[in-house]
Parts: sequence; structure tokens; C-alpha cells
Amino acid sequence: MAETTIAVIQMASESDEAKNLDRAESLIREAAVEEGAQVVVLPELFSTPYFCQEESSEHFRLARPASGNLFIERFARLAGQHRVVMPFSFFEKSESGEYFNSVAVIDADGTVLGVYRKSHIPHNPGYFEKRYFTPGDKPPQVWGTRYGRIGIGICWDQWFPEAARLMVLAGADLLLYPSTIGTEPADPDYDSFPAWRHTMQGHAAANVIPVAAANRIGVEAAGTTRMTFYGRSFISDQQGSVVASLNDAEGIAVASFDLDAIRTQRSGWNVLRDRRPDLYGPLTKSIED
Repeated sequence: MAETTIAVIQMASESDEAKNLDRAESLIREAAVEEGAQVVVLPELFSTPYFCQEESSEHFRLARPASGNLFIERFARLAGQHRVVMPFSFFEKSESGEYFNSVAVIDADGTVLGVYRKSHIPHNPGYFEKRYFTPGDKPPQVWGTRYGRIGIGICWDQWFPEAARLMVLAGADLLLYPSTIGTEPADPDYDSFPAWRHTMQGHAAANVIPVAAANRIGVEAAGTTRMTFYGRSFISDQQGSVVASLNDAEGIAVASFDLDAIRTQRSGWNVLRDRRPDLYGPLTKSIED
């Protein structure tokens, strides 16, 4: 396989959903045409402001089914046109009436390979996601695409090394994390950015795999809460070193990897062979057990 080129897209989201979708489409075209991107990662729930800042039943109107979703169909056509692989983040209302924070996985021919539903759901000031989302019904999954096998986690998933390791064990070549993270309303002086990035760099190094995270930017207010999303989207190589990154402005960051060579390197490190799952029983227990 030739080198695979990954792009992370960083953008702000305003109240006009149509404008957000148009802006995302423009940035995807730029990444594909001008940067040669083959895998493109957008921020979490980019089509609207981050409504989880407040708890309001009004926001459930933003949810849409995965099947027959015109937005997914639009971006699937775009992916096929530019031959890019794309995880498309959206607020899903299932056929059974449950609500999920989901990603539709789109291959480079425009085929929707399936849907991943966020596994880990936070519920903290400014991030009231348990009000809106049911935890995903399957573990983090891996998808075979034209440009390699991709594992996808969604924002809060990125803090859990267990999820990253599961995806690598399932054969992932890349770990992709659509994200929405910024200031902490309960502690305005706390800066989560270093821990956020270092955690994912750790996933990369511990599993010998590239990691890409796309975050939103901008200041958004909902109810009495006001948050600044710090961006800082980045791509890490398989050793945990950041090889492409952005600051707090709109933009595209790109990096290329020889996935065949990285598979060989991962085999040589034996991080999967030398695991001791016979000792890991406590990992399956909750802290209340």
C-alpha cells in the first residue's frame, strides 16, 4: 500500500446548520483536492452548536435517523466524488426511539459501511451528554476501508486506553477521534488541553498506531453557560509524536503514513503478543464492585 494521507479539519459551528454543512463540505474539498487527503476527520457534532452545554428537551429536535439521512447521503456523495474516507458525526434517533451520539463511516466510493455509537457518555457541567445520548450498544469498532482499517472513537471515548487497545486488537491501522472539548464551566482556570492531547499520544505510542483528533473552535453560549472550544486538532505518528497540528483557528492539518511499514513495526514491538489478559480481570469490574 502507498502512503495514506490523513487530514483533520478544524472549524467553528454556528446556529445555522446549513452554513455549517456548507463550510464543512468546502473544507473537505480543500483537504482532498489541495492537500491530497484520503481520510478526512471532522469535529464531533459539527453541524450544530454544542447543545449539551445545557439540559433542554428542545434539542432533541436536532436528532435524525441514520437510514434516509439526507446529510449522510450528501456527504457520502462528496466522499465518492473525491475518493475520501470520512467518519460523519451526527445526532441519531434510532428506529426504537433511542438517541445516540453517532458516526456514519463512509468509504471512498461513497458507501456507508455502518454506524458507530459513542460508548462513553460524560455528564459534567457544560457536557451534559447523559441528558441526550444512550451509551452505544457495541464496543468501539474497526472498519475496512479503501485506505486501511480505521478505528473510531468519539470525544470522551478518547480518554479510555481500553477502547484504543480493543480497536488495535481488532486490526485497526488508524485511530480517529472526532471531538468537541474546551473550557470547563465549573473550573474556568483549568486547561484540559495538555491531558487531552497527551492521553491520545499515549494511545499511539502504546499501540504503535497513528492517531488523529479533530476538535471544534470558537465561543458558544447555551442557557447560562459559555464555553470556548480550543481546537488544537492534531495527528500523532505511531511513536506518539505530534507530526501535524493546528492552533485555535479554522484550518486543515495533514500527515501521511506507510501503514504496511507501521504494521511491521507494531509486530516487532510485540505489544499485542506480550499482553497478560489473564491478569486483567479487574478491568471488567466497575469501581462500585
